[in-house]
Amino acid sequence: MPAEYTLTKDAPAPLPGIYSQAVRAGNYVYTSGSVGMTKEGQMVPGTVQDRTRQVIQNLEAVLKGSGMSLKNVVKANIYLSNLSKDFNAVNEVYKEMMPEPKPARTCVGVAELPAGGTDVEIEFVAYDG
Repeated sequence: MPAEYTLTKDAPAPLPGIYSQAVRAGNYVYTSGSVGMTKEGQMVPGTVQDRTRQVIQNLEAVLKGSGMSLKNVVKANIYLSNLSKDFNAVNEVYKEMMPEPKPARTCVGVAELPAGGTDVEIEFVAYDG
């Protein structure tokens, strides 16, 4: 079965020729990392919590475009440019927005994220089986 690519206008567009918003491979959907940008491409001002909410909303829209929801997420990878400062704040939003049972998760600190000015990036793996 060939991979299917997701493109929804309800989330920021991917950079042309660089990556897809998500790829479905069988019963799995792998999202690209998302940052706290609006679908119009503007970084959300405010706190890391504000941007984390936007990231999860973006990923929810991408999953919906693939026929899934946050309930299908089985794995989350979170990247923070200031792990010691932002870990607890991001966890508060994550606990609030992600349904039970919570997916498996990794959270790592990174030196820099590719989208200028962002402090959080998240990617999901979702399963529908």
